[in-house]
Amino acid sequence: MAASFLTIVSRLFGWIYFFCWSFSFYPQAILNFRRKSTSGTTIDFIAINVHGFIAYFTSNAAFLFSSEIRRQYALRNHGLTPTVQINDLAFAAHAIVLTTITWTQYMFPAAWGFDKRGKGEHGARMSSWIKGIIVGGLVGVGVTALNVSARNDEDPKNGWAWIDVIYAVSYVKVVITLVKYLPQVITNYRNQSTRGWSILQILLDFVGGILSVSQLFIDSYLQGDWSGVTGNPVKLALGNFSMFFDLIFIAQHYYLYRRDRKSFGSMEDDPLLDDDSRLDRID
Repeated sequence: MAASFLTIVSRLFGWIYFFCWSFSFYPQAILNFRRKSTSGTTIDFIAINVHGFIAYFTSNAAFLFSSEIRRQYALRNHGLTPTVQINDLAFAAHAIVLTTITWTQYMFPAAWGFDKRGKGEHGARMSSWIKGIIVGGLVGVGVTALNVSARNDEDPKNGWAWIDVIYAVSYVKVVITLVKYLPQVITNYRNQSTRGWSILQILLDFVGGILSVSQLFIDSYLQGDWSGVTGNPVKLALGNFSMFFDLIFIAQHYYLYRRDRKSFGSMEDDPLLDDDSRLDRID
């Protein structure tokens, strides 16, 4: 009875987190469109986000649909199946579409009717270290694949196997999640403001992170083996890293730079608009 209840809770948490995280991609794109500008935000975040979700989709698809990867996972995790759920794959696919659309707002502002940002403006161009992480991730996966190809006759339980390539892909997403928020945190700090950066996306992201990690622990509990957590490091890291940076953004918006928001007057809040866009409407 308890197991059946937890199974329902797990599925409920999974789909709620799917909708929270999926909807979190809309506020920034809509805010940019209404302001006709991407000022106040950095292209680094959205550019590396696209690559991260491609990696996340690839690893989830492999764990869900590849019989060989699932067999190798079972060999290494006491015969269990991966804790990846179909909602994880659906979320990743949706994320790729929305982040790509938002990315075009930064790469092709004229096509959206946006104001062109100056090349010297902070966040207008991709940082060299962000480019380095993207290239480094591709190289890392490639080297792992070559290593597996050269040792493909080894025991998949104790030696190199194709599941290690999938883990390498998933670790690319982990690294990207760890660093992708830093440029925006720094931009907010330099501007002493969060104007242009949608707080609604952060609130949705935070709720989604809590539910995603909760689902992972529930699924592992139902399996009676916590390797379901360690065997799905990308989902665990994705939720926890996101929540950590979400708290930083929440602190910046509601506490550290609160005075900056108040200086623009007290119109009725529109959840998709920040104070900068409300100022534009007044003007």
